[in-house]
Amino acid sequence: MKTLYLVRHGETLFNIEHKIQGWCDSPLTKKGVDQAQNLGKFFAKIPLDHAYSSTSERCTDTIELILQNRLPYQRVKALKEQNYGVFEGESERLSPKAPKDFETFFLPYGGESSNTVGKRMLECLTKIMSKPGNQQVLAVSHSGACFNFLRMLQDPTEELEKGFSNGTIFVYHFDQSTFKLAKVIRDFNPET
Repeated sequence: MKTLYLVRHGETLFNIEHKIQGWCDSPLTKKGVDQAQNLGKFFAKIPLDHAYSSTSERCTDTIELILQNRLPYQRVKALKEQNYGVFEGESERLSPKAPKDFETFFLPYGGESSNTVGKRMLECLTKIMSKPGNQQVLAVSHSGACFNFLRMLQDPTEELEKGFSNGTIFVYHFDQSTFKLAKVIRDFNPET
C-alpha cells in the first residue's frame, strides 16, 4: 500500500497577522521554523522515497527544514494554495465564514474557486502517487489546498472542526487510484 504524507506548511508572518495568504507569500516565523524542524524528527523515522512541495516559499522552506538534504524534492505549482484575487494580503475578516461560500466568492475578484483547487490537488496528487517508484511520499502544501483535497474524497466537516493548524500531517493510503484518509496528526511534538 502506498502512503502519502500531506503536510501543511509551518506558521508564517501572515498567519499570526491574520492576513489572507493564497498565492502571495510571507516568511516562516520562529515558531514555523520550529514546527518544520519537529516535523523533520517525525519524518526521519519514515523511509520516504519522494518529496514534493508547493512553489510557495513558505512550503519550500518547510520541506527543506523537514528533509535536511536527505532527499531531493520537486516544486509543483498545482500544490499551491487557492488564489484569493484582490483579497490576497488583506485581513482574514474579509473572508467568507462558511467553507461552502469559498466555492465562488473570490471568482469576481480575480480569484479561484475552492472546487478548482480541490480538483487541481486531486489530479496532481493522483498523478504523483500513480508513479511506480512513489511508495512513501511527502508533499507540503497549504491549509485551504489540503482541506479542498480532502473535500474531494469525503465529507471534511469532522476534520475541519478539529482544525488544520500549521504543521498538520494528513496520512493517506493510495490504492487502485483511490485515496483514503488513514489519520490526521496534529501538533506533532517529538518530546511526547
